[in-house]
Amino acid sequence: MELGRAGLAWAAALLLAALGAQAAAGDFDPYRVLGVGRSSSQADIKKAYKRLAREWHPDKNKDPGAEDKFIQISKAYEILSNEEKRANFDRYGDAGESQVYSQHQHRQFHHFHEGFYFDESFFHFPFNSERRDTSDEKYLLHFSHYVNEIVPDSFRKPYLIKITSDWCFSCIHIEPVWKEVAQELEALGVGIGVVHAGYERRLAHHLGAHSTPSLLGLINGKITFFHSAVVRENLRQFVENLLPGNLVEKITDKNYIHFLSNWKKENKPHVLLFDHMPVVPLLYKLTAFAYRDYLSFGYVYVGLRGAEELSSQYNINVYTPTMMIFKEHIDRPADVVQARDMKKQLIDDFLSQNKFLVVARLTNQRLFQELCPVKKSHRQRKHCVVLLTGEGEKFAEAYEAFLTFAVANTRDTLKFVHIFNDRQPEFADALLLDEEKYRGKSAVVILERRNNAGKISYKPLEEAWQGSKEDNFILLDLLDQLRTDPGLLSLETVLSDLNDELAPMFLIRWLYSTLDYISDCWDSLFHSNWREMMPLLSLLFSALFILFGTVIIQAFSDSSDARDSPPSEKEETATKAEKNDTSFGKESNRIPKKGFVEVTELTDINYNSNLVRLRPGHINVVLILSNSTKTVLLQKFALEVYTFTGSSSLHFSFLSLDKHREWLEYLLEFAQDAAPIPNQYDKHFLERDYTGYVLALNGHKKYFCLFKPHRSGDEGGTSEDYDSSLHTEARGKSSCSPGSRSIKNKLHKLSFWMERLLEGSLQRFYIPSWPALD
Repeated sequence: MELGRAGLAWAAALLLAALGAQAAAGDFDPYRVLGVGRSSSQADIKKAYKRLAREWHPDKNKDPGAEDKFIQISKAYEILSNEEKRANFDRYGDAGESQVYSQHQHRQFHHFHEGFYFDESFFHFPFNSERRDTSDEKYLLHFSHYVNEIVPDSFRKPYLIKITSDWCFSCIHIEPVWKEVAQELEALGVGIGVVHAGYERRLAHHLGAHSTPSLLGLINGKITFFHSAVVRENLRQFVENLLPGNLVEKITDKNYIHFLSNWKKENKPHVLLFDHMPVVPLLYKLTAFAYRDYLSFGYVYVGLRGAEELSSQYNINVYTPTMMIFKEHIDRPADVVQARDMKKQLIDDFLSQNKFLVVARLTNQRLFQELCPVKKSHRQRKHCVVLLTGEGEKFAEAYEAFLTFAVANTRDTLKFVHIFNDRQPEFADALLLDEEKYRGKSAVVILERRNNAGKISYKPLEEAWQGSKEDNFILLDLLDQLRTDPGLLSLETVLSDLNDELAPMFLIRWLYSTLDYISDCWDSLFHSNWREMMPLLSLLFSALFILFGTVIIQAFSDSSDARDSPPSEKEETATKAEKNDTSFGKESNRIPKKGFVEVTELTDINYNSNLVRLRPGHINVVLILSNSTKTVLLQKFALEVYTFTGSSSLHFSFLSLDKHREWLEYLLEFAQDAAPIPNQYDKHFLERDYTGYVLALNGHKKYFCLFKPHRSGDEGGTSEDYDSSLHTEARGKSSCSPGSRSIKNKLHKLSFWMERLLEGSLQRFYIPSWPALD
């Protein structure tokens, strides 16, 4: 009994809440919310809505109640901007939503009574899926659908795409405007898409949308984000700005002849649109974009003072939109359509039947495939009558006769085309077997494409085409026979793809691509969300900070090392030699700085590491010198080997002849042909001068190469020996030092020897083992 009373109490409370909610809903007055009267026009209502929406937008108004106020304003505008809802509210005080509420009432109570089920739709909570608008469901996009269908289709029409999600208050704010604009633009030919970021995260990320709601445009596979206020005018202008600016040319009495005469150059029919609107309507621009590969469009504003002659010449009704198509004859239109309410379907049907000239010129393979499709079945045969001709006045008469014949014999199963032999030589050579017969003349060939690989069956006219009555009768007779006897096309061949005559040059295409890329970067930089760009900017500035920090630290460390470190022994000796030797003044400027060439002395301490245990492939270049020649030879040695210091496999050392003469002479015994050792009974045996010798030692393979000092007058750089001069120098060593110039000349052409060392062309002297260095 108590449970029954409790249930009745809960039911009564629920009923009171429902009545309160309904009363609250009944108190909502859209006229009072927008501050307009019941007799206000749509223009006044729209102006009041714009003013209040700017004032109470949550992004600009920080008042806690701004969001609720903005929702009320949007709802009021949604009711009053719709004539049906406004009429219902004026008659019954309700916009027609109470019936929806009453249909749910019994079911909500039933759920609550049975299992205490909470249904937020009872409180008109906007996120309940049962109360949400389902008009977006037909526009929902998935990733595969977007990639395989939407992107290719964007080359024929632009797309307006909305990114939305659940629990998105701003998505609710823009819903009325989005619904209105989507219906309007879809009727004009704009593609509409909706991406639910909660279910299609991959697609949302692919589009670059990191917040909801987001609106973007897609055209030619390129994505552009919408960054203005979500109102009808801005969205229409956004879609219009997506289109290229040169789709429709403004035509007046002064330029219409030039516009229509371009049919031969562009190989397209030309369309003239006559309307009383001062600006080109969006419907015409969208149509021009869809058919831009087939037709050229011009717009004539009939109210313009400079268009009276044009309107009177073609007898245009200034109050009715008119569309004319001109083909080969510009004095009269090939087809005309007039309608007070020019719909997209009417325009598409009209243009699709007039996409090509009467005798179109085959300028690329795509056009050839469209005009001359492959035979699909016996009943769907389509034949092409091809005029192979040339350019210039010489061939004009033959072309005009062929055009007249085509106009008089137009059928669905026949297509008349022509081609210039000099622009498509491979095509012409494959069809004309007897080139001498048709040289300098026009020819007509009837062909049928058998497959997409280029195989065709064909039959040429036996004589050249001159356009005479006899030629017309012969061609007409062949076409009549072809109706009953398809085997008349007895010849077969394989055609290669046609050259694209109208394609721009590579440089121009590259320039256009570069301009598009720069434009995309500019738009991304100034119209992207800075919060989205923060990771990229952070990475960029981090890299710049590391780069400049490293450069600055390296600069300070180099300057401090140069300032604090004492001068080395080689620098001191170089300075002394520079002061003492005035004759070497010009070359002294090339003396290497600190660390210019790292040359270490080969001693018993580093002997194993610098030679015996040297890594495979590494070579130690050793200069032989004495204490008296050390300074001058080291200077010259550094200058000669400087260009080879970049190789990591080369090491540079010097050996003191005063300390290790025996070690050197032991090595030279294995190179007797290059440096013969004098007999030990020779009185000058211990006085032989080896200064200036250079050894290239390969410690791993146990071989060495030998450089012998250059002798004055020897051009080879590898003189025999200094038998006559070395003893004299040795005997005079105690009294006076040899001149620095003659000592430096010993290493003349050492750099050429180093080049041969790296080439591997020097003679190698192998030894059984490296001797000890005492």
